[in-house]
Amino acid sequence: MPWTNQGGGGGGGPWGPPPGGGGPNPWGRPSGGGGGGPQPPDLEELLRRSQDRLKRVMPGGFGSGRGVAIVVGVLAAIWLASGIYRVEPDEQGVVMRFGEWVRTEQPGLRYHLPNPIETVLSPKVTRVNRIEVGYRSAGDGRRGDRDVPDESLMLTGDENIIDVDFSVFWVIKDAGEFLFKIRDPEATVKKAAESAMREVIGRTDLQPALTEARQQIEQQTLQLLQAMLDEYQAGIEVTQVQLQKADPPSPVIDAFNDVQRARADRERLRNEAEAYRNDIIPRARGEAERLVQEASAYREQVISLAQGDADRFRKVYEAYSLSKDVLAQRMYLETMEEVLQGTNKVIIDGNAQGAQGVVPYLPLNQLQPPAGSPPKPGQQRAP
Repeated sequence: MPWTNQGGGGGGGPWGPPPGGGGPNPWGRPSGGGGGGPQPPDLEELLRRSQDRLKRVMPGGFGSGRGVAIVVGVLAAIWLASGIYRVEPDEQGVVMRFGEWVRTEQPGLRYHLPNPIETVLSPKVTRVNRIEVGYRSAGDGRRGDRDVPDESLMLTGDENIIDVDFSVFWVIKDAGEFLFKIRDPEATVKKAAESAMREVIGRTDLQPALTEARQQIEQQTLQLLQAMLDEYQAGIEVTQVQLQKADPPSPVIDAFNDVQRARADRERLRNEAEAYRNDIIPRARGEAERLVQEASAYREQVISLAQGDADRFRKVYEAYSLSKDVLAQRMYLETMEEVLQGTNKVIIDGNAQGAQGVVPYLPLNQLQPPAGSPPKPGQQRAP
C-alpha cells in the first residue's frame, strides 16, 4: 500500500481521523451511518485491488523479464498505432520515408510506417489560390489598387505599349509534385503567368486587345500557362485567367481617348454613309427598272400599232384592188368627214335660182350656252 494506517485504532487513512470520530473516509462521513443517497467509492480499496491484479500479472514486479516484455509490447503497439492517419476530402496525403517522397494517398483512413520512418504532409488541394500580376489589391480595408508598372506594361504586336492587370486562379493538382518539384509555387506561377501574358499580348494588336479580343487573350494565356506548369511538373492546375484592366499607359491615355473618339466618329460617319447608300441605290435601281419597263411597254405599243396600221392598209389595198371606184368614193367621203368635222361650214347649192347659190345655215349648237353656265340677265335658258 502507498500509505499505512498510523495512530492505532483511531486512524482515518491518509487524511487522519476525522474530527468528532467516524469512519475512515476522506469526506468525514460515518462509514456505518445511514445517510441519504449513494456512498462514494472507497479509494483505498480500489488501489489495493489494482495492486493485487498487477502482482498476479507480473509476480516479480516491473523488474522481471515478463514485466519488461509487457511494457515493451505495449510501447511497440502504441508506436505502431501512431501510423494511422486520416486524409480529409479536400486534402491529399504525401507520404515521405526518411524525407523522400514515396507515394500520394487519396482521402480516407490510411496507414504509414510510424515516425521517424515515414511522415505525412496533407496540403489542401481544393482551395482556390489567387495570384495578382500588374497590381496589388488593397488588403487593409482601403479602397483602390496599387499599380505595379514593372509587371503590367507590355508591348503589343503593332509595337504599342499597353497596361495590363490580370489575376490567375489555381489549385493543387498533384500534392507530391507541388511540394517537391518546385521550390516556390506562388512565385513560379506568377512568373510563368507574366511570361505567358507577355507572349500572347506580343502576338495581338493594340486595338483588339483593348476591345473585342479580351476573352481570346484570357483563353490563350490560360492554355500557354498550363502547358508551362505541366512542363515544370509543378502539380498545379490553372482554373481561370481574368483580365482586370487593359488600358493605354497613364501618361498618354488622354491622347489615346481622343484617337478613340475620332475613330468612333469615323465609324459613325461611315455607318451613316452606308445607310444612305443602302437607301438611295435601291431607289435608283427601282427607278431605272421602271423606266426600262415603260420604254419596253412603249416599244411594244408602237410596234403593235405599226403592225396594225400595216395590216389595215394591206386589207384596204386588197379591197381597192377588187373595186377601185367604190372604195375610192368611200375613202373620199370618210376623208371629207374627218376634215369637215371640226370646221365652220357654208353650204352652197348650185341649183338654187335667184339666191346666188347660197343657202343660209343656222348653227343651232352655238346658240345654246354651254351646260352648267348661268343665264345672262333677261335671257331665259333654252329648254
